[in-house]
Amino acid sequence: MLARLRSLTARWTAAVPVAAVVLLVLTWGRDLPGVLVALVTLVLAGAVLSAVHHAEVVAHRVGEPFGSLVLAVAVTVIEVALIVTLMADGGDKSSTLARDTVFAAVMITCNGILGLCLLVGSLRHGLAVFNPEGTGAALATVATLATLSLVLPTFTTSKPGPEFSTAQLTFAALASLLLYGLFVATQTMRHRDYFLPITRQGEVITADEHAEAPTSRTAAVSLGLLGLALVGVVGLAKGVSPTIESGVQAAGLPHAVVGVVIALLVLLPETIAALRAARRDRVQTSLNLALGSAMASIGLTIPAVALASLWLSGPLVLGLGATHMVLLALTVVVASLTVVPGRATPLQGGVHLVIFAAYLELAVTP
Repeated sequence: MLARLRSLTARWTAAVPVAAVVLLVLTWGRDLPGVLVALVTLVLAGAVLSAVHHAEVVAHRVGEPFGSLVLAVAVTVIEVALIVTLMADGGDKSSTLARDTVFAAVMITCNGILGLCLLVGSLRHGLAVFNPEGTGAALATVATLATLSLVLPTFTTSKPGPEFSTAQLTFAALASLLLYGLFVATQTMRHRDYFLPITRQGEVITADEHAEAPTSRTAAVSLGLLGLALVGVVGLAKGVSPTIESGVQAAGLPHAVVGVVIALLVLLPETIAALRAARRDRVQTSLNLALGSAMASIGLTIPAVALASLWLSGPLVLGLGATHMVLLALTVVVASLTVVPGRATPLQGGVHLVIFAAYLELAVTP
């Protein structure tokens, strides 16, 4: 019976990513009727679950923290491609697209995903335990990248408005790449043990004792299917975005809500994978996914849009407004206090979720 269930799981997780990409090709650039929107949404949900499955297979094969890095970078690379594509379409709203998407990703990961995982981990196991050295390093990198890329443009004076000059944008792009590359090297080589799950006694868990690691061939197939699933998730999310936009406009909500909804859809695979890790008492893996995704979103998006700005017309607005800067500062301060002890109660998870709820509320009623 168990073998049949595994066989059925392997079949649908292999079929759905292919179906998602085929449906994406057939619907790309077209206005979708209501029935087709429902079908796309159903396939999108299946692609999310499939992506999580294949990410876990790859993660089990390569081990932590490489597994978290694979999913975070894969999602972000495709997300960056989507941002650049949408910016190339032009329009007045494209000037703030990169800023809004990156900030939404930071708030979703650093408050939404992180808060949920701390809450689930602490409620299920009494305390959520993690390594403060690795998590603190990740948080410091995220805070630096966010400040350099999203806060400073509001206060620079070389160009009018919350924009960087060409020299400033070049520096921000190079600094983002350098910091992200340095963090990845730290996470995967010299101080890899800082990013591994730990026991209640603070001992590093170097292996998963509960299941045999998949073969290299199985992991390679899952890696390919993970890529297809993520392409399907991001592409189909873009396909249903006109419907979401129409619904937002009909409800009288600000246009920025569309970006929040799309970001939530794109980050669903990481959210589910992080929650599963928290349920298994692997909160460090959850934090690797959350903070790694925030870091990759800034560290890869800013250089990409800086390069794209060479041929794209129109301004590139990166500076945050006062309200969002307050939320970002609050997030950094609270996250720092959460990380320092290396363990968290449901209170810490609830605090982060309240900040995330405030962000969503202000997106709806700015």
